[in-house]
Amino acid sequence: MENTNEINKKIAKNLSYYRKAANLTQAELAEKINYSDKSVSKWESGNGAPDVYILIQLAEMFGVTLNDLVSGETPVKTKKRGGGLHLLIMLLSSGIVWLVATFFFVSMVLWKPGYSWWLAFLYAVLANAIVLVVYASIWHYRFLNFLSTSVLIWISLTCLYLTISAVASQTGNDYSALWCVFLLGIPLQVLEVLWAFFRYLFKKRVKPQAQETAAQETKDGQE
Repeated sequence: MENTNEINKKIAKNLSYYRKAANLTQAELAEKINYSDKSVSKWESGNGAPDVYILIQLAEMFGVTLNDLVSGETPVKTKKRGGGLHLLIMLLSSGIVWLVATFFFVSMVLWKPGYSWWLAFLYAVLANAIVLVVYASIWHYRFLNFLSTSVLIWISLTCLYLTISAVASQTGNDYSALWCVFLLGIPLQVLEVLWAFFRYLFKKRVKPQAQETAAQETKDGQE
């Protein structure tokens, strides 16, 4: 019969394998299960093990069985879960946004023709960008988050510019200097790039630190 130390080592090996297969750092995995990265590091060093509830949660997250996490057999290759479902949810949400925009456009053209109702589609791009930013933040799609945020910045300014221009054409007011609103996009885009860059550097630094902590805890456990 296996002792606790042997079981912990098996769990440590499997947990490390499945975490890396899911392309997660220890800090990212810890965030998903509401634990500290020190706890994950401790588990992967074999100096402890998560309770049954957390093991079940981890198995579901990695798309494996509970036995796969605790057995000494070679870890099975996992397929990324959620990718297809996430894509479907984003496509359906985007489709709803464009359906609403199209319905609004058709309704307003039939009710009051002659206005710039085509702006509804531009605002649909804005709404779609917001939807994608939300989903990308929830599911940690960094590139999509960056791209959607960039689109959100510039499409917001474009909507503002064209909306005021459309109103000006109806009222006869002069807004020739309105193009200046696009200057706001420059510092906003720079801030977005800097935020993405420093977030990347932070995560790059966290991973080696977590590995050093795991190595130290393993050494302490052996002593």
